[in-house]
Amino acid sequence: MLSGKKTVEALNRMEMMFPNAQGELDHESSFQYLIAVILSAQATDVSVNKATPNLFSMYPTAETLAAAPLEDVMERIKTIGLYKNKAKNIIKTSQLLVKEYNGQVPKTIEEMIKLPGVGKKTANVVAGDMFGVPAIAVDTHVERVAKRLRICKQSASVVEVEDALMKKIPKDRWIQAHHTIILFGRYHCVARKPKCEGCPLLDLCPEGQKNI
Repeated sequence: MLSGKKTVEALNRMEMMFPNAQGELDHESSFQYLIAVILSAQATDVSVNKATPNLFSMYPTAETLAAAPLEDVMERIKTIGLYKNKAKNIIKTSQLLVKEYNGQVPKTIEEMIKLPGVGKKTANVVAGDMFGVPAIAVDTHVERVAKRLRICKQSASVVEVEDALMKKIPKDRWIQAHHTIILFGRYHCVARKPKCEGCPLLDLCPEGQKNI
């Protein structure tokens, strides 16, 4: 298992490859970011960014989306996977925001996960990026990189991956680490053909050494 010291070293090297890493979802408010993150579940950021301009041009706020016709919302996001359920969820979330939070996104993870379509991962992302709440959201990229580097066990659940990363990475680096690891996994340590040869992390990665 990779030690805390080696995990930080791995993160440092990833940051050299992807300096100033940040989320790639387009938005103009915390509300729009929340909606975009909900829509990004099991979909690419690219596909979400193609659909949200058409959605937000008509429904830019919680108040407007809360009153939107379901059929119109589905039509505007139909290029995104699971668009029917997502359309229902973002309308319900908007309605709850209007009813309980004056149309504003709540600032705590605990409150956010009560919103329709919002799980721990989504709440962690939004709370970290919009409100500076220390959190590490584990998506498929983060999970893959953590397991390949042996930061956690291969059999670890998403919660166990999150726990391992939080234990081994200083809390003040959690938000940035989340984005750095995502970009490393999305563009370098990819699922099917990871770029192991010449990888700056090869000496820390048992999985990569087997691939060379």
